[in-house]
Amino acid sequence: MGEVEALLAKLASVKDRFHEVEKSVGDPDVIADQTRYRDLMREYRQLEPIVLHADGMRRLHEDLIQAQEWLKGADADYRELAREELPVLEAQLRASFEAGRIMLLPRDAADDRSAMLEVRAGTGGDEAALFAGEVYRMYVRYAEQQGWRLEFISAQEGTVGGFKEVVARLDGDGVYGRLKFESGVHRVQRVPETESQGRVHTSAATVAILPVAEEVDVELNLADVRRDTFRASGAGGQHVNKTESAVRLTHLPSGIVVECQDGRSQHANYDHALEVLRTRLFEAERDRQRSAQAAERKSLVSTGDRSAKIRTYNFPQGRVTDHRIGLTLHDLPAILGGELDPLLDALHLAEQTELLKHA
Repeated sequence: MGEVEALLAKLASVKDRFHEVEKSVGDPDVIADQTRYRDLMREYRQLEPIVLHADGMRRLHEDLIQAQEWLKGADADYRELAREELPVLEAQLRASFEAGRIMLLPRDAADDRSAMLEVRAGTGGDEAALFAGEVYRMYVRYAEQQGWRLEFISAQEGTVGGFKEVVARLDGDGVYGRLKFESGVHRVQRVPETESQGRVHTSAATVAILPVAEEVDVELNLADVRRDTFRASGAGGQHVNKTESAVRLTHLPSGIVVECQDGRSQHANYDHALEVLRTRLFEAERDRQRSAQAAERKSLVSTGDRSAKIRTYNFPQGRVTDHRIGLTLHDLPAILGGELDPLLDALHLAEQTELLKHA
């Protein structure tokens, strides 16, 4: 059981760090520094379940050693008890060991953040816009099931419905970490309502899940940002087509353009657009870092490549296939209705399994 003892030693070092953080968050000087306090509290929440798991695993290990000693002892009753308990303790310790290994895998520091959800129609014209609308609603329903808060940012509606582009913010614990494998091209195969010959067409929508950036994450010089205003169009409130409430921000060094026209005040649209711009710049830097680490990173699904075709929704056969892990589920209506856990759980398990091979 040397591997168990080695893992317990690693978990012990995590416990030491946990106690350091626990002490720091009670320090008045740390509490006064909101940025540092927020970061330490985030680390505290990450470490606490690992420490609790380590305590349980150590107790199991000690109980197993005790049962092994009883098995060697002279007392017949204790030997019988040990024979009954050993298989159960060994199975429990093995499960605890595997769970502990997963807890110590390298994790993305952004996993606990809220996320920006962006869905864009791809190839397929009006049908692609309709599908983009369905994909967006799929995530809205999933967010509702999780108790996350959704804040609509902006949208460009399709000519016959759906969206050419829609952006929203999802707030909740671990939103980005849960949804990060959803970025990529989602394809749909079905007979469009406008198809008179009954032929199956293939259209696509692109999904981007981005961790929301905070001001401290990105050094943004507002002198590098051009601000334009215009009249909003499509979905919105009382200001639509009446005042120049919509805002377009252009980050001159990178060429990134962000528009926000949710129909409220120009000031609110500017704040939202600035948040989206900061988030996209943050993700661009993360992409650069991932590219630099690509040779070392062993990962099955978290490539960060949003141009990759990751999933197909086949209506004639009622199936959804995730091409990265070869998983097909014949439950398309439920999935589009927001029942995403079977897909998300499988993707996370595949990622963990791949990482454990190289741990």
